[in-house]
Amino acid sequence: MFESLSDKLGGVFGKLTGSGKLSEKDIDAALREVRLALLEADVDFKVARSFVKSVKDRADGEKVYASLTPGQSVIRIVQSELAGILGGETVELARADRPPSVIMLVGLQGAGKTTLAAKLALLLRKQKHSVMMAACDLQRPAAVDQLQQLGRQLDLSVYAEDPSGSTPVKVAKAAVKKAADENVHYLILDTAGRLAIDDELMGELEEIRDATSPVETLLVLDAMTGQDAVRSGSEFNDRIGVTGVVLTKMDGDARGGAALSMRSVTGVPIKYISIGERPDQFEVYHPDRIASRILGMGDVETLIEKAETQFDSEQALALERKFRKNQFDLNDMLQQFQTIKKMGSMTDILGMIPGMGGLRGKFNPKDLDERRMARVEAIIHSMTSIERMEPSIINGSRRKRIADGSGTSPAEVNQLLNQFKQMQKMMKKLSGPGGKRALMGMIGRG
Repeated sequence: MFESLSDKLGGVFGKLTGSGKLSEKDIDAALREVRLALLEADVDFKVARSFVKSVKDRADGEKVYASLTPGQSVIRIVQSELAGILGGETVELARADRPPSVIMLVGLQGAGKTTLAAKLALLLRKQKHSVMMAACDLQRPAAVDQLQQLGRQLDLSVYAEDPSGSTPVKVAKAAVKKAADENVHYLILDTAGRLAIDDELMGELEEIRDATSPVETLLVLDAMTGQDAVRSGSEFNDRIGVTGVVLTKMDGDARGGAALSMRSVTGVPIKYISIGERPDQFEVYHPDRIASRILGMGDVETLIEKAETQFDSEQALALERKFRKNQFDLNDMLQQFQTIKKMGSMTDILGMIPGMGGLRGKFNPKDLDERRMARVEAIIHSMTSIERMEPSIINGSRRKRIADGSGTSPAEVNQLLNQFKQMQKMMKKLSGPGGKRALMGMIGRG
């Protein structure tokens, strides 16, 4: 979502870091470009103006003009101020003194509340909490069925009643009782939305809120709607009181201004962001990490967290032993590709590696997409077990057979084999005494 803004800011700061000593005039010119980039990204103009003023004031106060690295000093100030307008500190989910802690999801129709209820439940379960979802959206046809289906797919508990013989408040109250009886840590209420904010919607939400006393009322907003999301956020907050915001479709091609303006305009913290369609593409919102990503500085903390959720410690130990004995084969390579694929798109992963964000646009995106991964998997699956363990036996006729079986070309098979040889060489170096620390990090062990 922030690619365009990140590219523009990267250009501005590239000039600053490459120009040695800076004058006040240099920084003023750079900040004018920063302000324009923020406005083009759909950031609220008052927020953009305040941001630029804060950076300028700090640059003056910290006397960056006389520093040895003035450009880097300005970027550090920008990162700090950007994290500030993005929300400052990470705000954790509240929890009640006694279970269940009720989380009420609210928002307009189409924002993705039902899907998000399942994503949040899955994340909480990964954090070792027991979770139940309640189907309180009796307004939209098939909403109850959708939540129940998500529950079955992800093995999550769902409380639901027949829409024709119940009301949202009755469902919510009964769900709270059931969750309390079963000592469930978190109960997520999926409520109805409308195409627009109206008294009927707000009245229903107020009833549910008063009947269940939620510890969190999370507003689900579609980040693609830009400043409309900020406006509806303010209205929901004024009418029912919102404790946090969840932004969906953060993987889209919108300009991202909603996220940059939300906290400053509404005063409500963003708590989670949805970054893809898969149930696990959902994460806690860390303003400082988002600021680093926007400025091309990477996000190592999130990358490590993603790796830790995917790498199995037993597999990591077995893989380490193989590295040390130089027994790494194509089966292991396939396993690593499949693990990395679960962490998200390669473009997103590279964006979290410091310094890699600046490479965007300098290579063919097809080199990073999932289709290329799928071709690699198809090639390896087309090999015999002996060929995977001993790739050196693959000659011209075997190469052609593998290409025909995988729907690829002999050249692509050859390219994969060459890549594998390079990986083997690198692993051999890393398995030595000096490479131990790097090796442990690469395979997911701190």
